Amino acid sequence: MWMLGPIGFAAPWLLLGLVVLPLLWLILKAVPPAPIRRRFPGVALLLGLTDSETQTDRTPWWLLLLRILAVALVILGFAGPVLNPQAETGGSGPLLVLTDGSWADARDWERRADRIEAALDEAGRLGRPVALVALTDLPPDGGATFQAADAAAARLPALQPEAWAPDADAVTAWAETLEGGFDTLWLSDGLARPWREPLLGALEARGAVTVFESPRPVRALRPARFEEGEVRLTALRAVTGSAAEADVAAIGLDPAGAERQLARETVAWDSGEDAAEVAFDLPPELRNRITRFELSGIRSAGAVTLADDALQRREVALIAGGAEPEGLELLDPLHYLREALEPTADVLEGDLNDLLLANPDVLVFADVATLADTEAVAVREWVEAGGMLLRFAGPRLAASDVSRTEESPLLPVRLRAGGRSIGGAMSWGEPKTLAPFAEDSPFFGLPLPDDVVVNAQVMAQPDPSLAARVIAQLADGTPLVTRKPLGDGQVVLFHVTANAEWSSLPLSGLFVDMLERLAVSTRPPQLTEAELAGTTWAPEEVLTAFGRIEEADTLPGVTGERLAAGGPGPDMPPGLYAGDDRRIAVNVLDAEATLAPMEWPARVPVVGLEVLRETVLKGWVLAAALALLLADVLASLALSGRLRGPRAAPAALALTLALAAAPDAPRAQDAPPPDPAADALALEATQEVVLAHVLTGNRQVDDTAEAGLRGLSDVLYRRTSIEPAAPLGVDLETDELAFFPLLYWPVTEDQPIPSADAYARLNRYLRSGGMILFDTRDADLAGFGSSSPEGRKLQALARGLDIPPLEPLPADHVLTRTFYLLQDFPGRHAGREIWVEAAPPGAEQVEGMPFRDLNDGVTPVVIGGNDWAAAWATDEAGNRLFPVGRGMTGERQREMAYRFGVNLVMHVLTGNYKSDQVHVPALLDRLGQ
Repeated sequence: MWMLGPIGFAAPWLLLGLVVLPLLWLILKAVPPAPIRRRFPGVALLLGLTDSETQTDRTPWWLLLLRILAVALVILGFAGPVLNPQAETGGSGPLLVLTDGSWADARDWERRADRIEAALDEAGRLGRPVALVALTDLPPDGGATFQAADAAAARLPALQPEAWAPDADAVTAWAETLEGGFDTLWLSDGLARPWREPLLGALEARGAVTVFESPRPVRALRPARFEEGEVRLTALRAVTGSAAEADVAAIGLDPAGAERQLARETVAWDSGEDAAEVAFDLPPELRNRITRFELSGIRSAGAVTLADDALQRREVALIAGGAEPEGLELLDPLHYLREALEPTADVLEGDLNDLLLANPDVLVFADVATLADTEAVAVREWVEAGGMLLRFAGPRLAASDVSRTEESPLLPVRLRAGGRSIGGAMSWGEPKTLAPFAEDSPFFGLPLPDDVVVNAQVMAQPDPSLAARVIAQLADGTPLVTRKPLGDGQVVLFHVTANAEWSSLPLSGLFVDMLERLAVSTRPPQLTEAELAGTTWAPEEVLTAFGRIEEADTLPGVTGERLAAGGPGPDMPPGLYAGDDRRIAVNVLDAEATLAPMEWPARVPVVGLEVLRETVLKGWVLAAALALLLADVLASLALSGRLRGPRAAPAALALTLALAAAPDAPRAQDAPPPDPAADALALEATQEVVLAHVLTGNRQVDDTAEAGLRGLSDVLYRRTSIEPAAPLGVDLETDELAFFPLLYWPVTEDQPIPSADAYARLNRYLRSGGMILFDTRDADLAGFGSSSPEGRKLQALARGLDIPPLEPLPADHVLTRTFYLLQDFPGRHAGREIWVEAAPPGAEQVEGMPFRDLNDGVTPVVIGGNDWAAAWATDEAGNRLFPVGRGMTGERQREMAYRFGVNLVMHVLTGNYKSDQVHVPALLDRLGQ
């Protein structure tokens, strides 16, 4: 292709025609314009006369120029002009298009996709077979499978980056399976990785390698940490150059539960530095709401770090049984607790009633013996609601009669009177050391310091339940720490004081570790494979490569060993993972991560990702030539006087047709062809009443839904004036919904979330009077809003819908009397919980009527889980497909399911017409007047 600036020509030899343009100018200049003919009677007198000197009139120069330009454009158009033609890289053998596919690629993924598309187009023109491989998603059988370029291009829309880096071992093993000769186009994320050199060597052994990299800087965040009362983050950049700045935003939930930006700080890199630190000084209430931090303006998982329970400092309320000794700080019962907790928790002190109103996470009693009855009740209710009461013994508790004859609800065990003294003149022996912690103890695995001894303690009364409640004991087997559950909370008792009066435990680091293991403080221990062995962690939210938070849905759990090993991957994507009592964030980078740019060898060409789109100009140039020729025709007509009088209208019509044929005007042939399937659906759905169900992708569920609506349609045909046609299944992504009065939507845990266009179509359907019956089909196992897989999927599906406030179906709702009088709405399951649009405020029952004047329209959604379709389902012959209950009871349940379906369809077709009966007394009264 011959280039002239940014324009190339597919047939440049046709440009030789431009050489004849000067000759054409001379020819056209010599040809006179057509004479103007006028009839004049006196001309007859001049017949036969000759003029010895003649002079031919000449064509105007501007008309000649117009014609020359038109011919030039014709020549240029047939020469095949192309704007920004892509320079072909050459080659004729197989081509491997390789992309890292990591989180660092996400920041400019569209440009990478354009570059891949341009490479595939060129390979298609040259007839080169292509293999498209992402290093984060390597072929399971190894090697590279080459295929036609158009087949590889069909896979391009599904090619997406992942939120982790390629696995070094997997990449190295894959490189060893490569065979044959091929060239490689490698789209690198620009970061130095240990596997690049061996992979590059394997690729160069097969053919030429060209690397594409983005000039945009790679930036990322290390996980947040809490230090010295501040939340600190380290921002990294791969390319160190001049000084730079970026904004770091703290994202969390406001009091209303909506996600928003809670704080923003600026991080600044000094010249030549690859790491910079930023600190957030936030109040505890605000800090505990933070869910993630992100570098603003960067669409990448590396620019987002998730916050887990380690960042959310707990509030601990401290209450001592006696006054602080004046001037004796070390004897204060709360001194060592403050020292242990203040670095990792927010400590509250004050009156007990005020502290309970603050709703702390942990309530600590240091030698508190007796509580007032009202205080004891309040504390017990707080613990049963999920709080943790941590108690320490002392002289007051040992001298009291609390939990002596019968166990106190606020103590885990019964206590002996007086306590036990060890190592003194009146003691029972030498000071006691700690026994190793049992495997079922929360303290298991903590090392025991040799210098921790106990001099005094309160003793527990022997009891059948005592052994199960001991979580730490002394070497002689006496309990040191006991625990019991109380409602949703727990009560823990240290049988020694919180200061060093009875033991040296508060002076050791073991004291802090024990508080951490009890989840009193929030600094998490270092997770190891041994500590997490045998546990499973369920993903709650996952982070995509583009930095978006998505629901984990049906992702499998992760073992504790894998979680302790760290490093996200396909088996453990970045996100939040929940255990029994805590959540752990798996981020793209760890606390020690660094970023460094890749230094490619000089022999490897490295180019950018810029792709200028080719634009074929042939059509536009020929259209311009045609426009000039039309203008020439009009100009010639004007010069010859043929645009005057009655000839003006045809000329104007010709000009209009010329403008209508311009390339930028809408043309009928450019309109999309009609969709026969859509037309057939519209025709079928509008001729008769048609019930429809949403296609879920699960063949068995979809078949059951169709059979259920078929059975309900038969019942409607026999019992009412409604004569429905055969039910239809609708695809939310493509089908029009306005034709159907009712959509039955069975919820499955694996059905995909609709697109934005589908949600817009659904919301338009709901606002225009349509109704959706959501059926989670799980009433035998769970209820509405529960944590069943279908319930969670329903919550995910409903997020994009414009659904009004809901309430359980009231006894006087119009659905209970639309056709049949009903108070129960079973399906295949007999659950009673049905949710509909909430009644308007102020809806009151009118005297003399058994129901209120509720909504004046149709409830847009009905939600339940009774599996109505299975109860309605029949085959083509009318035979029931699924059993319901047993015997006559089951048949009665099926009949009530049919009646509910009839009421539902009548309601959606007629509205709340029966609610108008509340006006009957007033109408009768008016008629009586």
